[in-house]
Amino acid sequence: MGGADAQLERLLSYEAIRQLVARYAVAVGARDSEAIAAMFVDDVQVAPGVVGRAALKASYDEMLSGQGASILSTGTHAVDFVDPDHAHGVLYCRAEFESGDEWIVQTIVYHDRYERHDGEWLFRGRKHLLFYGGDMLTRPNVLPPAAKPEIGTGRGTAAESLAGPVSRWRPHPNA
Repeated sequence: MGGADAQLERLLSYEAIRQLVARYAVAVGARDSEAIAAMFVDDVQVAPGVVGRAALKASYDEMLSGQGASILSTGTHAVDFVDPDHAHGVLYCRAEFESGDEWIVQTIVYHDRYERHDGEWLFRGRKHLLFYGGDMLTRPNVLPPAAKPEIGTGRGTAAESLAGPVSRWRPHPNA
């Protein structure tokens, strides 16, 4: 395939990957862990020694169970192709979610790896890096917080988050 056919195929792949990340955001808001797991390759690595969609679904069930309403707004998304069936990308996201009496706002960057299987683009892995986060109900004017990030809460600054462990929302440590 060459010329116009190859260009059309590349454009269709870009759009399919954009739809993949949009569907992920919608599924997180709906707390649909089954749909989320289906967006990943069959042998997705969830944790060291833990592989597969069933394990990923269980991980998302746990992460999303204590969360109330949530909204993920995706923004800047750059995709680079390795070959016709493999790509990687960087995606910026603003997340807002209810956690008990708090309304948490976060700015996140995802470093993604994508693979096409049987004509469908899927996530191979996602690395979740937190730039900042905070409770907008009690501290609406304190972003980004100056304190070191607390694992699992989404609070901290970009430099500190990138230098150390990421929050509990990162389901794939080897993305």
